[in-house]
Amino acid sequence: MSTPISVQGYKKLENELERLKKERPLVIQAIKEAREEGDLKENAGYDAARERQGFLEARINYIESQLPQYTVIDIDKLSGDRVIFGATVHVVDVDTDAESRFTLLGPDEADFSNGSISINSPVGRALLGHEVGDEVTIDIPRGRVTYEITDIEFHGVRN
Repeated sequence: MSTPISVQGYKKLENELERLKKERPLVIQAIKEAREEGDLKENAGYDAARERQGFLEARINYIESQLPQYTVIDIDKLSGDRVIFGATVHVVDVDTDAESRFTLLGPDEADFSNGSISINSPVGRALLGHEVGDEVTIDIPRGRVTYEITDIEFHGVRN
């Protein structure tokens, strides 16, 4: 199954992969040096280096396994009147009048702190395919919320 990702998100993962691969020899060297210090049972430097190596290898393997699964989409060229991948959706909570704005991105590039959510999240899935004026009721961790879609924009990824 293919997963959509923005051009920017794909490049970011490629850059992360390159950086992690460059860090590999440094971690291997740190492990070697820590080993030379002797007793590995009480060697915090060795433990830290091994832990870092485990993280590096897991992340490298994850990114390498995901890259072929992506469909890269240039969201700077998207437009339309329905919520799709790459759209920025303005909503109002019909109960509280609280306004929110979400940009729908792929799961490996969504970052709530930057206002983006995954198209696979409950809110992302519920909003897909809807248009301005639609009300969408969503079950979220804190309960049920109903949003009215007030605007849909296409302006690409903002970093």
